[in-house]
Amino acid sequence: MAKQFEDNYHRKFYYLRLSVTDVCNFKCTYCLPDGYHPQQKKKPSFLTLEEIQRVTGAFAQCGTSKVRITGGEPSLRRDFTDIIRTVAEQPGIRKVATTTNGYRMARHVHEWRDAGLTNINVSVDSLDPKMFYQITGENMFNQVMEGIDAAFDAGFEQVKVNTVLLKDLNSQQLPQFLNWIKTRPIQLRFIELMQTGEMDQLFNKHHVSGVSIRNYLIANGWVLKLKSNNDGPAQVFCHPDYQGEIGLIMPYEKDFCKSCNRLRVSALGKLHLCLFGEHGVDLRDLLQQDEQRDELIARIQGGLAEKAVSHFLDEGNTGMTPNLASIGG
Repeated sequence: MAKQFEDNYHRKFYYLRLSVTDVCNFKCTYCLPDGYHPQQKKKPSFLTLEEIQRVTGAFAQCGTSKVRITGGEPSLRRDFTDIIRTVAEQPGIRKVATTTNGYRMARHVHEWRDAGLTNINVSVDSLDPKMFYQITGENMFNQVMEGIDAAFDAGFEQVKVNTVLLKDLNSQQLPQFLNWIKTRPIQLRFIELMQTGEMDQLFNKHHVSGVSIRNYLIANGWVLKLKSNNDGPAQVFCHPDYQGEIGLIMPYEKDFCKSCNRLRVSALGKLHLCLFGEHGVDLRDLLQQDEQRDELIARIQGGLAEKAVSHFLDEGNTGMTPNLASIGG
């Protein structure tokens, strides 16, 4: 194995978030309220299966053990099952995860599992169908719920559910969510609304800190779990009376970036050192031949020398990210 990817702050990178498309069919208020519009005038050329194999192979060679396949909505790719299989076949990759809006899960999650998918996250911003429609712009609540049931039928022991906290919309639904996970092995992850370049007004109107939820959990007997080295950024709490768990992702909290263990590659082949970074490092010219791997690894490691100690969200600096779908959230 080549040397572990490491930055100037001695953070090691076990986790790759790989976007395979920036297209999404939902119109979530906090991400793509006007629907998907290509960032380029001509139709974008997203990473091919061969390019995906080469980039994940390089990361695996340098110690990455977990790959999350993201979008946009990754299941919009017709070759999505093949992408899962390609990533799962890379030596050293032990976890293959995806984040999906869930609309295709009921029909396809069994084949994703068979292809090598080990972990699945589903975005569900409300358990009330009307509120779900208000936030996502799509009347697909029942299909998403059926997809979660199908994931358990397919053999997933746990499903993670992502919920973006929105003040005056879903932030008051904690009792309903807790009741939902009491008898279900769901890790419900409340994600603080993050400011992006196109969402300043919405952020100011709907941002709410996860601290109040954390205080409620601790006061009611929930206990913080320890992390493993390829876990994501959530603080995860468990309770002896609940089959499910609660995760909190609070990017505005002090030292949030201290334990950063993940890098991002966009659907167009750019390495992003941070979701809120200022620029990307183009890798695509080095994804054309297997013989370019050493040069590819060197470019990624060179890029890591530029990784900042932290994002600057608390200062209102959102970097170059126009919306969360653009580089995979």
